[in-house]
Amino acid sequence: MPPIEGAAAVNQTRTSTSAARTSAFQLPDRLAAKADPRLIADDERHFAAIEASLEQSIAEIGDRLAAARRAPGGTGRFEGQAAADRDREIHRLTGRLGALRRFGMDLCLGRTVAADGETVYIGRLGLTDADGRRLLLDWRSPAAEPFFGATHADPMGLASRRRYRWTRGRISDYWEEVFTLAGLEGHAALDDQSAFIASLSTSRSERMRDVLGTIQADQDAIIRAGSSGTLVVDGGPGTGKTVVALHRAAYLLYSDPRVGHHKGGVLVVGPHQPYLAYVADVLPSLGEEGVQTCTVRDLQPEGATAPEEADPDVAALKSGMGLLAAIEPAVRRYERPPVSGTAVETHWGEVRVSADDWADAFDAAGLGTPHNEAREAIWDELVAIVAEKFDEEIDEGLLRQSLARNRELVRAFDKAWPVIEPADLVTALWAVPDFLRMCAPWLDEEQAALLHRADGEPWTASDLPFLDAARFRLGDPEASRNARRREAEIAAERVVIDRVVEDILEAGDGNVEEMILLKGADLQDALVHYEDFETADPDLLAGPFAHVIVDEAQELTDAEWQMLLRRCPSRSFTIVGDRAQARHGFTESWSERLHRIGLDRARLASLSINYRTPEEVMAEAEQVIRAALPDANVPTSVRSSGVPVQHDSTEDLEAILGAWLAAHDDGTACVIGAPGFEPTARVRSLTPELSKGLEFDLVVLVDPEAFGEGIEGAVDRYVAMTRATQQLVILTSA
Repeated sequence: MPPIEGAAAVNQTRTSTSAARTSAFQLPDRLAAKADPRLIADDERHFAAIEASLEQSIAEIGDRLAAARRAPGGTGRFEGQAAADRDREIHRLTGRLGALRRFGMDLCLGRTVAADGETVYIGRLGLTDADGRRLLLDWRSPAAEPFFGATHADPMGLASRRRYRWTRGRISDYWEEVFTLAGLEGHAALDDQSAFIASLSTSRSERMRDVLGTIQADQDAIIRAGSSGTLVVDGGPGTGKTVVALHRAAYLLYSDPRVGHHKGGVLVVGPHQPYLAYVADVLPSLGEEGVQTCTVRDLQPEGATAPEEADPDVAALKSGMGLLAAIEPAVRRYERPPVSGTAVETHWGEVRVSADDWADAFDAAGLGTPHNEAREAIWDELVAIVAEKFDEEIDEGLLRQSLARNRELVRAFDKAWPVIEPADLVTALWAVPDFLRMCAPWLDEEQAALLHRADGEPWTASDLPFLDAARFRLGDPEASRNARRREAEIAAERVVIDRVVEDILEAGDGNVEEMILLKGADLQDALVHYEDFETADPDLLAGPFAHVIVDEAQELTDAEWQMLLRRCPSRSFTIVGDRAQARHGFTESWSERLHRIGLDRARLASLSINYRTPEEVMAEAEQVIRAALPDANVPTSVRSSGVPVQHDSTEDLEAILGAWLAAHDDGTACVIGAPGFEPTARVRSLTPELSKGLEFDLVVLVDPEAFGEGIEGAVDRYVAMTRATQQLVILTSA
């Protein structure tokens, strides 16, 4: 007998699996009181049910995924839709299966007990058993909100809340919070310290740790805010801005029909590559594999190698929105119809294409159609205009060939509406001052000369918004050529299919009626293998996106903001930042800045509690930033590490790191401000700017006064100091 597979195998072995099951709890000896069966027996039974349901769900989804992959994608005119539906189902099942396999029982975050006694278990995903009984409530559902939002001031109908800490698939600790006197009954393992505060003392790693189970009420309220319009999340270091941003992405994809993956999805924009690496596991752990993440530099292929602009005056000119307006008149200069006519010889005699014909054809370029992609529509309109000049019925295909062979006509078209590479357009603006001033007449001669860039010079980070604007306005230079090639390939295959059908009919093989049906256009269309024809790979960062989340948004220039606005026509944004951490200053309010770039009616949510940085570190960091920005929004730390800030000599660097590594079996450290320092497995080496958004158990600042003067230097020191979650060491040269 062949082996039983999939869901059937799970049903057959469930009894033996349950019998062999070990406890979900693995509490250390110091927490023996929490292991009392009276406290955890209900949980044990519930986790057994979760485990059995997980096994069943994994097997069933695996079977459905295998069936979906075997399913045909469709053919002909239905091929595109059928293949898209199949791919969406495969993507959905793959994501669900990956999430279930990734976590197992630790899908469960905790439980709530309502005032009426109802117990609800909260999970990363929703889960039901074979009888339809709800085992886990998805954390994003409205009914799960009290788990995150309940406080003693507003218990939201709860009597108690329990949060679990999972370690390698077993519960290593849990915390009980009681909101009513009735809730005290049966809770002998209450903690003075909340789950979240307790978790702050755990060691950091190279990836952001899982914090879903300990999200606080102020953070959860922002995560669950609606997606309409612009939401600004303002908060100082350690207030959980990044946690809010990433969990908000998962929440909106689950709950908001305007934001789901099929509506455009979510784009998350971070400050630099170390940040993206640090948060890489967060969204997949929440069951969201399809969210695009990037830096502003990643939006353009030149961004990976572009250096910063060396001249601050040039950087200032390029940072505003005004100069971006030069792109439109620059393109318009290459969209002027010929002013003279051309005689064209066709199969039906000579015909003249007049200047008016050219003007009418150019009008076919619809508003919003990229320049390069409009060429095909203009040429089609020109063919139609010429066809109307004949009294007799003509073959449009032959006419198209006649026009395409006329060198004078093609030369006139290419000159009047040429294919333009985006980089060539921006190069022309910077290389030819007269052309630049023609397109940006508000510039004076000195400014135009300052912006001069010789052909061949490398692009800088300040050029990226201009390349982006040019690419959106011009479109793909290969679009028309690729479209014509694909049409020709499809036409050629149609000819082959037609010949085969004719041969079958002449041979008299098969059912004559069925063979005649093959002559029909729909059935011939069904035989064409569209999937075999080459298509361009889509730019996954081009958008449009339904919602964009921007972290460390205080650093973006007005020109960079335009890159993001182009990708989000709905203007649905979550903007996360801290004005006091802006390296080049941020003297406006968020409302003023966003209104200027085109985002009106922004809502503001503030986070003021510093959960990451100990009081000892924050006391010194506050002095640093207030010396430069007296009104800085400095958050209040909620805990003390008991370790004072250490001041030593740079000569002690190796000894300090060695002693810390010897005393700590896990955790990470970071040396900031020592470019020559070689990083190791647990010790990073970063600049102040690249440390933004990250956190480490130990931070060692090397000669922080060398970071610079003024606001930029103060911000770099402030940011670097507040990366520490346990200990800060400041080293200065003798």
